[in-house]
Amino acid sequence: MSKLKKTNAARILDRLKIPYEIKTYDVDEDDLSAVHVAETAGIDIATVFKTLVTRGDKTGVIMAVINGADEINLKLLAKASGNKSVEMIHLNELLPLTGYVRGGCSPLGAKKDYPVFIDSKALAHEKISVSAGMRGMQLILTPQDLLKATRATVADLVEK
Repeated sequence: MSKLKKTNAARILDRLKIPYEIKTYDVDEDDLSAVHVAETAGIDIATVFKTLVTRGDKTGVIMAVINGADEINLKLLAKASGNKSVEMIHLNELLPLTGYVRGGCSPLGAKKDYPVFIDSKALAHEKISVSAGMRGMQLILTPQDLLKATRATVADLVEK
């Protein structure tokens, strides 16, 4: 097997001595959804988590990690993050803010150390999958290790 190119996210996990697996999959430019990633990579959608980049009215940029089949509740994120309101950033801001493209945004290794909030559903799984920081590559690790690596806050971010 050819050696996979290490992403910043994977290098951070290596530096922290956190075990993980890398799962690669074929990218469909027309469907970058987490549901499609799960199907293509052969991963249960319940364990695939997407990273959304938002902006709070008080705190600025916030990363939210939620299950790939869920929709974020911005009011819940605002409350958890100490903001009055939170909105999704514009897609054209994603690369300049994070260094990542849509479909390849990881909660690890962004250009700046943004606050990360992980939905409480993640804790129900032995292992979860998040973007490795590029399209076509997922990191599989324990939710506790992701929390440690991102110094994230656990919160309810989706409607139950």
